[in-house]
Amino acid sequence: MFQATRRRLALWYTTVTAVLLLLFASGVYLYVRSTLVERVDDTLNHVVEIVQRQLIIEPNLDGNAPHLLTATGTVEAPLKVNVEDSFRDGETASEDDHIDLEWFSPEGNLLWTTFAKPHYIGLHVNPNGETVTPPDGIVLRQITRRVQSGSQLLGYIRVSHPWFEVSKPSRQLIIDLAAGISTMLIAVASIGWFLSGLAMEPIRTSYQQLKQFTADASHELRNPIAVIQTNVQVALTDPDEQFQRSQLEVIERLTRRLGRLVDDLLFLARQESGLVPTRREPIDISKLLQEIVEEQQAIAQSKSLTLTYTSAIAPTIQADPDQLTRLFINLIANAIGYTPTGKVSVALSTTSAQILITIQDTGIGIPEKDLARIFDRFYRVDPARSRSAGGSGLGLAIAKTITHNHQGQLALTSQPNQGTTATVTLPVKQPLLKREQKAKPSRKSTAQALP
Repeated sequence: MFQATRRRLALWYTTVTAVLLLLFASGVYLYVRSTLVERVDDTLNHVVEIVQRQLIIEPNLDGNAPHLLTATGTVEAPLKVNVEDSFRDGETASEDDHIDLEWFSPEGNLLWTTFAKPHYIGLHVNPNGETVTPPDGIVLRQITRRVQSGSQLLGYIRVSHPWFEVSKPSRQLIIDLAAGISTMLIAVASIGWFLSGLAMEPIRTSYQQLKQFTADASHELRNPIAVIQTNVQVALTDPDEQFQRSQLEVIERLTRRLGRLVDDLLFLARQESGLVPTRREPIDISKLLQEIVEEQQAIAQSKSLTLTYTSAIAPTIQADPDQLTRLFINLIANAIGYTPTGKVSVALSTTSAQILITIQDTGIGIPEKDLARIFDRFYRVDPARSRSAGGSGLGLAIAKTITHNHQGQLALTSQPNQGTTATVTLPVKQPLLKREQKAKPSRKSTAQALP
């Protein structure tokens, strides 16, 4: 599934890039080609103007030449172009890129040319330039103009330029663009494949985590449900009321465990989805920890453990008291639960920007290989021991989420058979909180604004 999606992403990325490159290459080709054609036409027009200025026009002494009557009633003597004197400096074309000239009589007869061999192209007046293909196959770009003196037509001049001056660089440009586009598409396809892999990696990881979470949650729910069902069936088949009562007590404990598991799952789901915003109010963190330690003293004493608390003067912070209570209860309960003998110490210290809460025990510790996954949901270092203690494997995941909600950090260090130290770092000032307060007015200010 992921490989197919990755291929589709890379293919779409390459296709879109190919379309854009083709559009860009087409624009470049059309621009370069039109520029080349304009340059050739400008050259031909310039040559025509020079030749026209050099033409030697003289009276036509041929007795058969008719006189012309102008629109004003005057008679003009016939004129002609002295071809020999006008074109005596012309040379026969010897190079492929030579500009060739042709002179035609007013009747359209070819009188003079620089072509080594006439091309026999029909006379067609076109002052803007046209592309023609003579019978010999040499494509030419030509401009043909009338030459007049007053109202008399003296002849036609045609200037020709080899078309390969345009076609040759145009073909080379097509080859270069095709090679460049092919190279870029190969590079884009490779980069697209690499980037789509990077884009799919978080999705793949999330999918695997979701599969693992679903499997773990199903297992956690299936076990107590199966036990409840078994106990109910046994209780129904045994008429002894005392035995039924003991079975109901087991069922009650299991339902409490299921309730805690569902509550933990709902808490994590709501926090990750952002459906429930974190409540903020001023909290005396030192007093909050003192109350939690006092509540946990009875559990510690029942296990013959020493639970101590040392505190420094801490500033008031803006936080959610319920979430922080849950955070520290989870951490202290874990320390007590995994410390067979010894002590658990809770210490609070402060700096100018942070509050540090350290919970240290002398318990069984955590192997180094398990520290990297200790915050994963349902992960247990010792599954049998954790389940017997009533743990669901979500306590540290919840603690991590709560710490993140308060822009803090939670770190665990441990040595097997020596103990574990949990360190919670909370910022004294939270810039995000100020923006939330500006965006959401307090109830008091809202009530004052009402009429």
